[in-house]
Amino acid sequence: MGGGVALVTGAGSGLGRVVAVALGRAGYAVVLAGRRQASLDAVAAEIDVAQVVEADVTDPASVDRLFARVAEVHGRLDLLFNNAGIFTPAASIEAVSLADWRASVETNLTGAFLCTQGAFRMMKDQDPRGGRIINNGSVSAHVPRPHSAPYAATKHAITGLTRATSLDGRPYDIACGQIDIGNAATEMTDGFAAGVRQADGSIRQEPVMDACHVAEAVLYMAGLPLTANVQFMTLTATTMPFIGRG
Repeated sequence: MGGGVALVTGAGSGLGRVVAVALGRAGYAVVLAGRRQASLDAVAAEIDVAQVVEADVTDPASVDRLFARVAEVHGRLDLLFNNAGIFTPAASIEAVSLADWRASVETNLTGAFLCTQGAFRMMKDQDPRGGRIINNGSVSAHVPRPHSAPYAATKHAITGLTRATSLDGRPYDIACGQIDIGNAATEMTDGFAAGVRQADGSIRQEPVMDACHVAEAVLYMAGLPLTANVQFMTLTATTMPFIGRG
């Protein structure tokens, strides 16, 4: 496994950090992209071959510079893990601010689109041709939590982006899949143990799983030959309220 070039967005913390380190240990040269240089440098210290590129996925010019840097240093790209994303403050749909809606769309959806474009263009033209794009979806791509309209809408849209990319990539040996994750233990889910709002309005503790299992799943998806693809994978803490939610 490994031996290729992998780009991870949102690599400075959370699932991005865990997946980036796992890819590095599996033999990939890892490009770490994110907005906080110090956090990226800390992750790079855990990886044998790592390149840090400070980038804002919502800014087309910043994304262009990111992929130009990958091309300059490595000459190709074999894997993109589209991971950068944010939660906005919980609010019932009538109370969601336009600023929060736009922030969610720009980061979670437009950022993934811009990075997909950059990766697709490189993978289409490089020799050997092709590569793999893995989008970080969410169980919210299937069913929302209460008071999460911006996040749920963007994650549903990621599913459409995954399908469209997979279809457009067929002639060029570009595979695209999606991993939908529920309750992996990261900084973003720290509050789940204290209680999460349920569909009936109650607040209940929810189980979480070790984020290492997400890294293992991404490594499996990434390690397949380009003649095979995991189109969608759903990985959750076993007893989280996902099946039967509501």
